Amino acid sequence: MPIPYDEVKRHRKPDWLKIKLHNNEGFSQVAQIVREHGLHTICSSGRCPNQAECWNRRTATFMILGDICTRSCKFCATATGKPLPPDPREPEKLARSIRLMGLRHAVVTSVDRDDLPDGGAAHWAAAVRAVRQENPDTTLELLIPDLDGRSECLDVILASAPDIIGHNIETVERLTPLVRSRARYRTSLQTLKYLADHGALTKSGLMVGLGETSDEVLATLDDLAGVGCRILTIGQYLRPTLKHYPVAEYVTPEQFARYKEEALQRGFTHVESGPMVRSSYMAERAMSHFRKQQRQTDTSK
Repeated sequence: MPIPYDEVKRHRKPDWLKIKLHNNEGFSQVAQIVREHGLHTICSSGRCPNQAECWNRRTATFMILGDICTRSCKFCATATGKPLPPDPREPEKLARSIRLMGLRHAVVTSVDRDDLPDGGAAHWAAAVRAVRQENPDTTLELLIPDLDGRSECLDVILASAPDIIGHNIETVERLTPLVRSRARYRTSLQTLKYLADHGALTKSGLMVGLGETSDEVLATLDDLAGVGCRILTIGQYLRPTLKHYPVAEYVTPEQFARYKEEALQRGFTHVESGPMVRSSYMAERAMSHFRKQQRQTDTSK
C-alpha cells in the first residue's frame, strides 16, 4: 500500500494549530515537582502540544510503569525498547506528587508493558490505592493499554475503582493495522465494552488527519457508543518526527465541531473535539460534567 501524501511537506500548519508558549510560575512549579520525584509524564514523552497550557493550570498527566514502551505505534513519540522492572515506590511517589500539586482531578496513563505477565495491572491498582489514600478528595482518571483484552487483568484495575477508565481507539478500523503496533481495533472495543459492562465510566480518544474519511469517523463513533463509551476526545494527529506516520490532512475546526455534534447525538455524555485536543485535555471538565448530570438525575428522582 502506498504511503499517504504528507501534507506537512507541502503546507505550513494552519493558524488554528499554532501553539501559545507559556513559561510562568505555575509551569515551573509543576516541572520541579515532576523532576524532583522522578516521575514521567506523557506531556513530555508524548510531546503534547498542550503541555505548557496544562502545566500553567497546574495539571499534568502522569505516566507510570516507566517511559519505555514494548510497542512501536507509528503515531507515537514514546520510546520503544526493553523497559526496566516497575518501580515499587512509584505509586507512593505518584500519590505524593498529586498532593503537592493540589490536583482536584488527576490523570494517569502508562506505556504498554507486554513484558509483564499481567501487563502491569497490579501496578496500576497499587497506584490507584496509593493516590486514594493520600488524596481522598481527588477524582482519578486512568488511560490504560488494552491489556490484550484479558478480563483477569481488567478485573484487577476495575477493583481499584477509579472514577474514569479510558482506553484510546486511536484511529478508524481500516487504518489501525497501519499505525498501531499489536493493538487491534476490535480488541480495543472489547476492552471498553468489558469495562463499561462492569460499571466503569469509560472514555476513548480518536485522532483524525491520518487519511480516514468522515464516514469512517462516524462509523467509529457508532462502534464506541455501541460498547457503552460515554466520554470522547477527538484531535488532530500531528507527526512527532519524519520517521512517524505522515499527516494526510489538517482537519478544520468546523469539521471538529461537526464531529462533536455527531458524537453527542449518539449519546456521549461529554465530548472534547478540536485540533489541539488530546486524550487528557481539559479532563477535569468531563468529570465535572458527569457529576453535574448525576446531581440532576438524583434531584429528579
